[in-house]
Amino acid sequence: MSNIAIHTDALTRDFKNIRAVNEVTLEVPSGIVFGFLGPNGSGKTTMIRLLLGLLEPSTGSAKVLGFDTMKQADEIRARSGALLEFNGLYERLSAEDNLEFYGKVWKMPAQERKERIKELLTHMNLWDRRGEKVGNWSRGMKQKLAVSRAMLHRPSLLFLDEPTAGLDPIAASGLRDDLDRLVKSEGVTVFLTTHNLVEAERLCKKVGVINKGKLIAVGHPDELRARTGSPQVEIVGRGFNDIVMSSIRSRPEVASVEMMNDRLVVSLNKDAATSGLVSAIVSAGGEIEEVRKGTASLEDAFLAMMEVEE
Repeated sequence: MSNIAIHTDALTRDFKNIRAVNEVTLEVPSGIVFGFLGPNGSGKTTMIRLLLGLLEPSTGSAKVLGFDTMKQADEIRARSGALLEFNGLYERLSAEDNLEFYGKVWKMPAQERKERIKELLTHMNLWDRRGEKVGNWSRGMKQKLAVSRAMLHRPSLLFLDEPTAGLDPIAASGLRDDLDRLVKSEGVTVFLTTHNLVEAERLCKKVGVINKGKLIAVGHPDELRARTGSPQVEIVGRGFNDIVMSSIRSRPEVASVEMMNDRLVVSLNKDAATSGLVSAIVSAGGEIEEVRKGTASLEDAFLAMMEVEE
């Protein structure tokens, strides 16, 4: 198997006068979770449909698992799993019967179907409820089953389009944990679209950021934080009154400051020293117990990139 799962060259898709995907050139290594990040309407779902051969590009080209999306779409889909806008579940059937149906669609032998269904439902903590009708389940449980459905035929590549959208925080966290374990145990490549930055930091080894159809950044989450996020300092102490806050905000090295319980979170301009900031806080009457250096979150970096593109 190639070490590149997805390769695109100036991939473009127009819908009348709207350019949904704009000359995207991208490589996704095999065996990782790749996060495709962007706000709603940025081109994420269109990109997945192009990669699966469900849409033809206006210009440019793409290869997925070594196959041309325009000429060999059937080969790509035979080796891929997908959870897109609709979960593909039959709500009047039980969880087990849903997977049994799809196993037959994939022409899996009976014994292999049986073993694989048990393996996936056990992994997703659904085995004990396999006989229940899916229509009575919560959205979180349905999404777990939908991921199992997409993984049933042991695909080399899994496309997930906003898999935790609409889930409550507990259900979303549970699905992320189950997905993380499943991906590691199966060694599958995942192309994950999301606008949830917590999700991207939790799951992805590499991310791409798209806005208005244009790919504006690609790299490890740490690289994007270092590239676009401001360095941060957490200052723990007391006496952070209006005078102290005003003194901090007036400092040229300070980009922003926020009070969080007993600490200040100060975003600095790049390569700024903290010695002058500490002195200013003490001079203004603040008491400092601890200073911790850190980096901006992926969310900070993402928002900074969106501002630049506006």
